[in-house]
Amino acid sequence: MNEIIFTEPMTPLMLRPESGEMTDEALCGMAASITGEERGMLRVRMRYRYEGYVEPGRVRRVESAADWESLAGHRVIAPTADVMSEPLYESAMLATLPRGAMFAAGNESDAAPGWLPATLAGGGRGYIRSVSVRPARKWEGPEATLRANVISDAKLYLGAQYRWGGKSHCGLDCSGLVGASYMLNGLYLYRDAKIVAGYPVREIPADRAKPADPMFWDGHVGLYLGEGLYIHSTQRSSGVVINSLNPSDANFREDLATVKQWGSVFD
Repeated sequence: MNEIIFTEPMTPLMLRPESGEMTDEALCGMAASITGEERGMLRVRMRYRYEGYVEPGRVRRVESAADWESLAGHRVIAPTADVMSEPLYESAMLATLPRGAMFAAGNESDAAPGWLPATLAGGGRGYIRSVSVRPARKWEGPEATLRANVISDAKLYLGAQYRWGGKSHCGLDCSGLVGASYMLNGLYLYRDAKIVAGYPVREIPADRAKPADPMFWDGHVGLYLGEGLYIHSTQRSSGVVINSLNPSDANFREDLATVKQWGSVFD
């Protein structure tokens, strides 16, 4: 079996098999390919080609993850969402999924109003509040709509704490925020804070930047909101905040006043 499905709410991808440093975070329902094993850890390549090491006990090995990926048509959009054994708040809690987690949804008519049957990546079945989820989006449609959706989803993470390598509302770093905002809309970017050939983001001139375009500093990335504002996850602010490039604004960051590079997936 050369592929895996992540079955836990969040699974850390480690930089090295013996390291405690998390380089990325996989969410429940995501899939990856196994590229090797080392010191009891699996080396895996995510669907967006980022690699890291995971503990074998945290995932389910399968011959091919394609069948699951074709079924997992919904994502959690609330910060977290409980999966219950019955469509009742008073029933047993089976799991708590973070924003971005994927699951297979049943027919809403098969549950009580406001609930949706859910099949989890590990095979468990339960019910989840329909207000907490939405069908997985595809990267398609008018550019203006795509840009607005990315910005809207980025703002959902406002107030989330900074977490190195993180990619959920429980904590995320700068590239985790940018990547998650696009991921929720059906497009995977490179995981780190730089432009890499072969991935969707390409460099553009500063005067062509529009809302939802990534903006890069040395080792840091944010999303442009327009009118000099940007959203980012920053250690200095301990999480996701909005700052400004305009010196007259109260949320101006002098250390980030000069953007090193602008990028876009649209040009």
